[in-house]
Amino acid sequence: MYDLEDLKEKARQALDKKASFGGDLDLNTFDRSFVPHKYLAEEEICAIPQEEQKRLIMSGLDVTGHGRGGTYFQKDTSVIHCQSKEEGIQVIPVTEALKNHDWVKDYFWKLVPVDQDKYTASALLELHDGYVIRALPGSKSVYPIQACLYLDKENLQQNVHNLIIAEEGSELHIITGCATSPHVKRGVHVGISEFFVKKGAKLSFTMIHNWAEEMDVRPRSVARVEEGGIFINNYICMKPVRSIQMYPTTYLVGDNATAMFYSIIVGTPGSYLDIGGRIYLKNRGSRAEIIQRSISNGAHIINRGHLIGEAPEIKAHLECKGLLLKGGIIDSIPQLEGHVEGVDMSHEAAVGKVAQEEINYLMSRGLSEDQATSTIVRGFLSIDIKGLPEALKAEIDRAIDTSNKDSM
Repeated sequence: MYDLEDLKEKARQALDKKASFGGDLDLNTFDRSFVPHKYLAEEEICAIPQEEQKRLIMSGLDVTGHGRGGTYFQKDTSVIHCQSKEEGIQVIPVTEALKNHDWVKDYFWKLVPVDQDKYTASALLELHDGYVIRALPGSKSVYPIQACLYLDKENLQQNVHNLIIAEEGSELHIITGCATSPHVKRGVHVGISEFFVKKGAKLSFTMIHNWAEEMDVRPRSVARVEEGGIFINNYICMKPVRSIQMYPTTYLVGDNATAMFYSIIVGTPGSYLDIGGRIYLKNRGSRAEIIQRSISNGAHIINRGHLIGEAPEIKAHLECKGLLLKGGIIDSIPQLEGHVEGVDMSHEAAVGKVAQEEINYLMSRGLSEDQATSTIVRGFLSIDIKGLPEALKAEIDRAIDTSNKDSM
């Protein structure tokens, strides 16, 4: 359980605490007031204007719900649709869950420190909403559950807290999109996510960002994986954004637990993207992999990766690869930390450019220079993500294809 007043006091003391790295923001320049929106029935979501539907589909949300096992849709500060279509899978707004389900309090602010920085503090003190997605013991989601956090109001600070729980022996697949409406230019998104993967459970979580050019994004997430559990965390950001600073952390606390982080990033001119991942391998037989692919078209991209081996017979690999297309900066910062004998840890980091000989070869086969470059870039961004259902693989491929065409 938790003491809300104690959490609030810790948060108030951290309101001026800057993040340990990444660009700092003055949160006082953003609006955090409640924005009312009408709740939409399933058929009403399909009537959303086509321009907005395009923004949503590019962030992974299908307004028809086809091929999805459930939907959570939040617009600004209001939940406008929430339902689960699959037995054994719960989808609940977090504010509602805290009021009606005592078990939720066993997970709320248990992994992410509320006083980590000003962003976590603000998310507690002025929480708008967020979702709880939970797979009951032994249940398996046939189709991915989709969630969307959408900004429609200019200069809004959206504060959300998400709880994702895969109970013992369950299997849960989630695709979550964060996006802005076509007219929004500026705002900030603060998202707290806490993941719990119980014994023998499997959770795949794919996040697709489709923000506006002046958006600032500050996610804070931590996962806990128990014995034999598998956590696959995919992140895709290939659209313009002003800044993102995120450093998701996972604790493998059970024997033979596994975590895999995959990220695909394209940075546009003027963007500042400080993105990383950290995995603690705390028990025997744990496995971890962090694979990062980034392209700079004039952005400053920092790729951080940190693997901490604290038990024997663990295996971990870190791979950071960057491609400079049209200038900018890519910093790759891989870090391996072994604490005991018997760890097997490796890393690979590289930053380079598209090889002219590869372009020339493809052009000799009939492609134009742009087509050749696009083909090479598409191959560079392709990552073999193991353990995903076909529906989720197809969604990731679609997002990469669409964004690749736009970026070129």
